[in-house]
Amino acid sequence: MAPKRLRTVDSESKQAVQNRSSMVTRSRSSSVKKISDDNSINNSPVVVFAHGAGAPSSSEWMIRWKNLLTDSLNAVEIVTFDYPYISKRKPPPKAEKLVEFHSDIFKAITAKYPLHPLILVGKSMGSRVSCMVAAENGIRASAVVCLGYPLKGSKGAIRDGPLLQLTVPTMFVQGTKDGLCSLESLEAVRKKMKALSRLHVVDNGDHSMKIAKKNLKLAGITQEEAEQCAVQAIAMFVSQIIGAR
Repeated sequence: MAPKRLRTVDSESKQAVQNRSSMVTRSRSSSVKKISDDNSINNSPVVVFAHGAGAPSSSEWMIRWKNLLTDSLNAVEIVTFDYPYISKRKPPPKAEKLVEFHSDIFKAITAKYPLHPLILVGKSMGSRVSCMVAAENGIRASAVVCLGYPLKGSKGAIRDGPLLQLTVPTMFVQGTKDGLCSLESLEAVRKKMKALSRLHVVDNGDHSMKIAKKNLKLAGITQEEAEQCAVQAIAMFVSQIIGAR
């Protein structure tokens, strides 16, 4: 019997799209360096990429995904940063308390690249804060990409408020074994969202899209192939949104 392949879902909601820190780090794509110097060519995106609650922007996961996004999106720049609690070695505060810091970084990057589409990307908690930032007045985000959205709170409550406030196109990349976001719960929320949304499913992926070795073997794929499939879906989503500008 032929090996199973990774199942992915790429669906779209029926609703249309409605019209300071010194620790910031950046990743550039050399292939688009000239684009960033020529404001007449502005379809290459700039990405602001937020980390999750438990690990900083320098974590192995964040560095790997930053590189994946740089290559797949042909991005002018991938901007990563650490929320202030990281350097203070404190537990993460409520997501709402991180919005102002995150917004300030986004606004600074917007001023640097006024003609380029800006994409908010976040892992877990960073994706939730990114959605809050995108809904703020004065934030000119072209899209949001959520890598493992933490829909389920610590006490089991469905934290859909930020998603229901969104009006910019939003993409979710979720594993089927993500204990913080069941696909059934996410689908119910997506039906209520005002914003266009899209979903890419990583079969047997956990909250970080990690797939157990036995499931990789059964599917006949590698972890790298699963991640490449995800970033290709993200690239297609971003390309379509940018092309509609």
